Amino acid sequence: MFQQDNIKGFLYALSGTALVSTNFITAKHGLQGFNPETFSLVWTSAATFYAFIVIVITGYRKKLIIPIHTIKNIIFLGLATGVGMILGWAGLSQLDPSFASFLWRFGPALTIALSVIVLQEKMKCRDIIPIAIMISGGALSTIGRWHIVGVGVVLTLLACCATSVQMLTAKMKVVEIHPNILVFYRVGLAALCIIMWTFLTEKANFNVALPYWGSTLLGAFLGPCASFLFTFRSYKYWGLSRSSMVLTAQPLLVLPMAYVAFGKIPTGRELIGGFVILLGAFWLVWSHKTQKT
Repeated sequence: MFQQDNIKGFLYALSGTALVSTNFITAKHGLQGFNPETFSLVWTSAATFYAFIVIVITGYRKKLIIPIHTIKNIIFLGLATGVGMILGWAGLSQLDPSFASFLWRFGPALTIALSVIVLQEKMKCRDIIPIAIMISGGALSTIGRWHIVGVGVVLTLLACCATSVQMLTAKMKVVEIHPNILVFYRVGLAALCIIMWTFLTEKANFNVALPYWGSTLLGAFLGPCASFLFTFRSYKYWGLSRSSMVLTAQPLLVLPMAYVAFGKIPTGRELIGGFVILLGAFWLVWSHKTQKT
């Protein structure tokens, strides 16, 4: 049953956001060695191993047997995760990590749109304004540079769609399935999808220098494993909109990380457009949360 606990909800959401923010740094470095398909394979396979170890340590092995009526949802969750990762990493390989994190703020807008379609929640006219602001920020960031960043932008936005499907599915099933188990199946089934896709397309290439392996394996623990252990727990105490509000602040964490790791951050119109996207995302999630309250 859904529990209301603002402190736990906030701390879990904040911890998940801080950990998943490292994705843009560790993954960007790993993608300098791996191609997106092989990187996704290694990333999800390692995350599956980590998630299983967490289950064993915490004593939840018996809960690996999930209710039959949830199997379709979990398979769908894994498929959406696999598709989202391949698209997301392909996009990140072509974009500045900080700019990519700004683009990922379209995720909450897509999640809200899905909640309207699937959960039949109502969207108010005032929701259109922040969405328009986000689109204008995206346009400002890419004007005159579409030939450079266009493919990366499109791939990232498609990945946002897949991730929104994941979050909606997880929110619907977190009451029935323990978050540790949900994380394991999420990355485990994604790994199977990515393994099949990588070998079918003959993109597998593991001849990569050791530093890229190190950043990829570290990122696989911090991002898809540890961060979602916290994020999915926040769904037990908070609504999806509130947790999304905290996640929306992610670029504010990625900017200093990117500067420390790579010595640069977006400048000019790219940075201004990114903050416009961030403003619209905050406005939209806050507006939606207020309506539900």
